[in-house]
Amino acid sequence: MRNIVSSPLVHLLLLSLVLALMAEERSASASEIEKKEEATVHIVYVDRPEGADPEEFHIRTLGSVLGSEEAAKGAVLYHYKTAASGFSAKLTPSQVEELKKQPGVLQVVPSQTYQLHGPGARPRSGAV
Repeated sequence: MRNIVSSPLVHLLLLSLVLALMAEERSASASEIEKKEEATVHIVYVDRPEGADPEEFHIRTLGSVLGSEEAAKGAVLYHYKTAASGFSAKLTPSQVEELKKQPGVLQVVPSQTYQLHGPGARPRSGAV
């Protein structure tokens, strides 16, 4: 009688099992990375070169991180051009880190919303 362990069919089944387990582990790791890499809105402050068009400079700066100017155009939510030079965009943590290294980028901060008056706030007496 032949030893079952030395059977080519058993070796093939074991190899298939190992490959399936490796693929499952790889898939779980990828979904963990995706969760960590969730994009949130950030405001990017830049030191725009004098004479440069603000929007073009913003797109070039972000395009160098996202891989293309088209991707940058799709990611920018707003351009700041008056009181400050910069833009807001949805960025992953790794994109934020890469953007911080770009020439002309002064600061990258998460966007925050502030509420001046809470839901329970009441005007003071005599207030108009």
